[in-house]
Amino acid sequence: MKKNYVLDANVLLHDPHAVFKFEDNNVIIPIYAIEEIDKFKRESTERGRNARTVARVLDQLRGENGSLSQQVPLKGGGTLQIAVPKRRHELGVGLDSNSLDHAILQTAIDVRDRDKACPTVFVTMDTNLRIRADAIGVASQTYENPRVQDLDLEKSVIEVQVPPAEIDGFFATGSVTVSHPDLYPNAGVLLRNEQALSHTALARYDGKVVKALRVPREGVMSIRPRNKEQSIALDLLLDDSVRLVCLLGKAGTGKTLLALAAGLHRTTIDHTYTRLLVSRPVMPLGRDLGFLPGDVDEKLNPWMQPIFDNLEYIFTQAPHAGGGGRDSRAYLPLVENGVIQVEPLTYIRGRSLPKQFLIVDEAQNLTPHEIKTIITRSGEGTKVILTGDPHQIDHPYVDHASNGLSVAAQRFKSERLAGHVALAKGERSELAELAANLL
Repeated sequence: MKKNYVLDANVLLHDPHAVFKFEDNNVIIPIYAIEEIDKFKRESTERGRNARTVARVLDQLRGENGSLSQQVPLKGGGTLQIAVPKRRHELGVGLDSNSLDHAILQTAIDVRDRDKACPTVFVTMDTNLRIRADAIGVASQTYENPRVQDLDLEKSVIEVQVPPAEIDGFFATGSVTVSHPDLYPNAGVLLRNEQALSHTALARYDGKVVKALRVPREGVMSIRPRNKEQSIALDLLLDDSVRLVCLLGKAGTGKTLLALAAGLHRTTIDHTYTRLLVSRPVMPLGRDLGFLPGDVDEKLNPWMQPIFDNLEYIFTQAPHAGGGGRDSRAYLPLVENGVIQVEPLTYIRGRSLPKQFLIVDEAQNLTPHEIKTIITRSGEGTKVILTGDPHQIDHPYVDHASNGLSVAAQRFKSERLAGHVALAKGERSELAELAANLL
């Protein structure tokens, strides 16, 4: 049965091609949504680019099919219409009639009342607006297209019970063939002797056989894994055949630290990559301080400081790194020489990045489209690391199942050149782990 889908402005700003994602249903865009999108067209941000793309998509449809005030056909059998009221809408409840949100919501009410034979659904990524829509009797839902279904990223270490002979053979040769319905490429595997359950081995499935981890006993840059998830993560980070690694986990689980340690090792010691490039979205925690003084580097320093904190810790633990003493600032010459580059994601669009170890921190605050933009920057020989906590999101229009980190991890799950690990245990300190669990 066909449905009428009334789209909020934030759906189009999130996905400029959303009008084509509703199969054979009727898509209605309130003129007020176009008015709201128009406010962002001059921005240099991803939102501004999406606003301009929306205008081009709609203008092309207008040129091909005529006025959008009438229903025009879409590929897939659906239709598109811009809802243009004869007068300014006023909700029949005590809400602000000057709000564009409420004007858009009133359009959904009008569509519902005008076409009672066809169910009407209001689509918005604004949780509060969905609540308001529900309160006044309008069916509403979030935009489902970017969301991943059956999110099962927590199963990154799969336990497999094997006969004693197989686990002995694994220790002797470093590999074993096992069968398990949950195995996928680059999944961590905990082999357990079925006759002596305390006899275990940690490994990784390469798509064909289970192989032993190749993490050095001394760790990398004097950073040693402290649990099985960290061991598997470090093995993935050091494997050049795995070009995309997603590290998920709560605060203090070592996501950024492990990625930086592996990147420094592969860049400064093994010389496999020409540069360690670290980037993160510029999103403050708490109230923004406004404009900051100084040049670009000085303005960005507060947002990049967590990266520098981890670098200082690594160089304190590894006095030999970069040559010279237990100096927490020993990484600065590498920064000055361009071997380590720390910058915001704002500058990554349009670049081509060959033979670089690229770490994107706090990736849960990025949309799937932004993650796509980042990954498609990778040139020949580049390795991309995405780190973040899908349950700690500052972006207003994504959640644990629709943020770029979760989407990338889930959609690349069956690919042999990608891997993900869900880090569960906090290792920063006893107090930090307790706070993460109790607060």
